[in-house]
Amino acid sequence: MNRWKPKVKAPDPHLIGHTTEILRTYGLTTVCEAAACPNRSECYARHSATFMILGDTCTRACRFCHVKTGRGMPADPTEPQRVAEAVSALGLHYVVVTSVDRDDLADYGSEQFAKVTAAIKARDSAIKVELLTPDFRAEKAALSLMVTCGADKLAHNQETVRRLSRTIRPQSDYDRSLQTLRYYSEHFDGRVKSSLMAGLGEHEEELLETMADLHDAGVEELTLGQYLQPTPAHHPVMRYYPPEWFEKMKEKAYAMGFLAVASGALVRSSYGASEL
Repeated sequence: MNRWKPKVKAPDPHLIGHTTEILRTYGLTTVCEAAACPNRSECYARHSATFMILGDTCTRACRFCHVKTGRGMPADPTEPQRVAEAVSALGLHYVVVTSVDRDDLADYGSEQFAKVTAAIKARDSAIKVELLTPDFRAEKAALSLMVTCGADKLAHNQETVRRLSRTIRPQSDYDRSLQTLRYYSEHFDGRVKSSLMAGLGEHEEELLETMADLHDAGVEELTLGQYLQPTPAHHPVMRYYPPEWFEKMKEKAYAMGFLAVASGALVRSSYGASEL
């Protein structure tokens, strides 16, 4: 393992405190806060944030993720309105909505995504909404709802290369994720995005192959960031990549035909979402 490691930027305490107070008022959380994302001050300053809906318990157990595993609570009917009110109180112009996997729900949580989108748009139709969704097991009814619910952008994260996918995401599937993204690209009148992590043990050639698979599936926007191990119990970091490597991969992604790319050690799936 090489010794270079990314340096995390100190967040703006005033901005973080203001945001946290509003989130507590409405009983919500952002992925930005829950994951202590190093970019959260930057995104908040751009009037952008990522909300996690449908609870904090995931039905899957990915080896890179710190979210707890189990069966969640039923979808909260008050959640869409609370999210919309928080978005308004925070003065956000761009909102990313994501969730844990909810394989325990009949619709996999897709209806809640649609309701949250509708509630945000009802308060201010000018607010842009990006949905970062699970794969919904590639069920057509759920995917169809996403492409027609009024979102401005759809995203689903591929996360890693084919060889590592079964180990890193044992309850997910490499090709099913591509199927989800392909459905979005073929039926959605807007851009489709995906995200990859580096440092899980992939070879550069494999990463380029995965990027090509995503582009072939119709993905137009790509983010690539350094994997950071949440706890000693999670998958170890196999390599830390230097800044020049991320810049090189960004150039290769543009050469493949992607329309927008964010690549860097601290880049996460929703990084610079409003700019992309």
